[in-house]
Amino acid sequence: MWRRRLRCTLRTERESSDVRVKPILSATGPRAQIAPLPARGPEGGWRRALSVYADRRVALILPLGFASGLPLLLTFSTLSAWLATAGVTRAAIGAFALVGTPYALKFVWSPLIDRLPPPLPIGRRRGWGITIQLALIAVTLGLGACDPARRLGLMALLALLVAFLSASQDIVIDAYRVEILTEEQQGPGAGMIQTGYRLAMLVSGAGALVIAARAGWFAAYAAMAVLLGVGMLVFVFGPEPAAAEDQAARREESGWEAVRQWFATAVAGPFVDFMRRRQWPLILLFVLGYKLGEAMAGVMAMPLYVALGFSLDEIAAVSKLFGFFATVIGALAGGLVTARLGVVRALLLCGLLQSAGNLFYVLQASGGHRLDYLALCVVAENLTGAMAGAALIAYISDLCSPAFTATQYALLSSLAAVGRTLVASLGGLLAEKLGWIWFFLLTTVATLPALALLVWMSRGDERVMSRG
Repeated sequence: MWRRRLRCTLRTERESSDVRVKPILSATGPRAQIAPLPARGPEGGWRRALSVYADRRVALILPLGFASGLPLLLTFSTLSAWLATAGVTRAAIGAFALVGTPYALKFVWSPLIDRLPPPLPIGRRRGWGITIQLALIAVTLGLGACDPARRLGLMALLALLVAFLSASQDIVIDAYRVEILTEEQQGPGAGMIQTGYRLAMLVSGAGALVIAARAGWFAAYAAMAVLLGVGMLVFVFGPEPAAAEDQAARREESGWEAVRQWFATAVAGPFVDFMRRRQWPLILLFVLGYKLGEAMAGVMAMPLYVALGFSLDEIAAVSKLFGFFATVIGALAGGLVTARLGVVRALLLCGLLQSAGNLFYVLQASGGHRLDYLALCVVAENLTGAMAGAALIAYISDLCSPAFTATQYALLSSLAAVGRTLVASLGGLLAEKLGWIWFFLLTTVATLPALALLVWMSRGDERVMSRG
């Protein structure tokens, strides 16, 4: 029975998927050809698109994006800066990238968060969201209270727990965003989540460094913990999305049959549906490698700046002044390029720009302590990273089936995080062995295999953008 129900779910999903890919694919003969997105009509197109941002539900996504992006740098570059100023070795700093492993594995427990009742009985999404955020605030405070010179092992454990709770929070936020918005609001919602995420990264990056330089690292992490409450307010006062499943149908089964039914729909269903796509292993490899070069460079950017003699105030000032505008422009440019050229062409262009952006680290390493070079590095990192990130989000979102959005998005976004964790953890060792210049030259070409794979997939099977 559960197999029959799963086949019915997948068949319904396939029918809805065929409708959603039409704006991206145009048929020419027996195969679908990748084509740019159609231009908007001249009558009120831009006015109507902008008016969606005034909707209350769309506005709620901005603080959720902020809460989603805030913890990332607290276990990544900001933590690297803390460890570097404390005299921790490059190899140990690079190994700390492993604490981000939960971001790469969140799809494993996403079905549990998606289906199990939360500890707080105020709705499935809101209950899990508030519970996870309360725990995240407490653990962030504990991490900020650590001393890297004495309790490095405890710091690693708490950083790993912060990453786990942050990844769990992302599962809830992504599902909440998809379920609370209508179909026409999904695009503006994606823009809001990306904007909030990037703003949070600036706050937890440059903002945390400013606070740490003046009041110490505990004050910096405590301030970030307080700011996490912004996202909690959304779950406290925001609406609960309608349940995606038929509760009456769930009560028809009991005992072992209910367990099998739950496994078929919540656990097996998303993966079976995804593996129906042609070349799905190659799609996974592409998502894995697209951000690899940026991740390798990013984990060692702060140690490079500190090694060249930049103070925390200098790094924070340049990041705050130039990084903010570069991020906003990059996100807008990435969205514009995606809409104008189509997702595949945008991925190629933005991926090449992202790789070229790492050359500015080579310039910085060879030029030494120069603030103008630092500004160029920060601008290049934020501009190209935001452009590539917008294109990748569009690609991943299009791959997700409506019936399994939460788990499939968790799976694909987890793969995108693998480069930032498992592979990027070798960055410290590579930097020590190769030196700064050769290391950042390596990061420049690290993403090129993924781009070559995308070109091959798009030529060999033009339906690479399709769900089935």
